[in-house]
Amino acid sequence: MEIQVVQHPLMASRMTIMRDGRSNNAAFRAALADLGAMLVYEASADLQLETFDVQTPVAVADGYRLQKPPIIVPVIRAGLGMIDPALSMIPDAQVGFIGLARDEETHEPVPYLEALPDDLAGQPVFLVDPMLATGGSLLHGIRLLEARGADDITCICMISAKPGVDALVQAGTSVKKLVTATIDPELNEDAYIIPGLGDAGDRLYGPRNIDLNEL
Repeated sequence: MEIQVVQHPLMASRMTIMRDGRSNNAAFRAALADLGAMLVYEASADLQLETFDVQTPVAVADGYRLQKPPIIVPVIRAGLGMIDPALSMIPDAQVGFIGLARDEETHEPVPYLEALPDDLAGQPVFLVDPMLATGGSLLHGIRLLEARGADDITCICMISAKPGVDALVQAGTSVKKLVTATIDPELNEDAYIIPGLGDAGDRLYGPRNIDLNEL
């Protein structure tokens, strides 16, 4: 699995806003949208193109379009914030959904939603989640995709923790690439990324109101 840590001044500035505990929901959301678009742009570099003739006002030129646009699959809830940025880069992409809540006692993902095509063989998939902490949520999502035949998966995470990256590598999945803006060194006892940025879902939308016993 290729690990691509994208370094860019504009990414660094957006990441700073997201890390800053004083940033309100609106500022956090705007910075996440910008950073998400930049990461999707970088992740799209390997997508295949097809050519066609396009008529300019004066002549015929070579035109290009994606041969097979990816399916964007956010891990809800924090991943919802990455849908619009992804579609701004790839307007003809389709969108699937994987819903996972975090059990605050076990730190394990609790699934509650799955909306994916039945057959993903040969279809590029961008699995997007702002945070890669323990790797549990991302690995659960990857297994769901692989169960549908997905063999061309790119994971896009804004902040990745070293333990989560290691878990992803050691799992031996069919993921081709992890695209991230930074790899933070560790997790605290509550499995939050250090230094991280807190709970991305809460900072996007406010505190969650999900009763895990009802899932």
